[in-house]
Amino acid sequence: MEAIQLRLERRDQANETGVVGPIVFTPPIDEDYWSYRVIVGEHQAVVGFPKFMTIGIGFAVEEDWNTNLPYTCDVMKIWDHISHNKGDSNIPDAWCIQAIEMIQQAVHEDQGES
Repeated sequence: MEAIQLRLERRDQANETGVVGPIVFTPPIDEDYWSYRVIVGEHQAVVGFPKFMTIGIGFAVEEDWNTNLPYTCDVMKIWDHISHNKGDSNIPDAWCIQAIEMIQQAVHEDQGES
């Protein structure tokens, strides 16, 4: 796969986590539900999205739905947890790890944590 310049995209995404009394439900996560996105392949991106009271990080297109971890987790812990959803063996793992780091940094900046 030809080298690409990884680029962070940001957009406003309402938190669609369902709340009924004390119970919270996973938002309707799909490839269009994101606040932060780094495209890593023709059909794949690493995304950060509102979930519960945090930002989850996972892949936009997943084989098994809802595999993500909070942005506050260690980058390699996130990678180990989501890597099986990469979907395209031609996408270098290093790009995905860098994308996770880019999203983490952006969330920290946006939350005033940098």
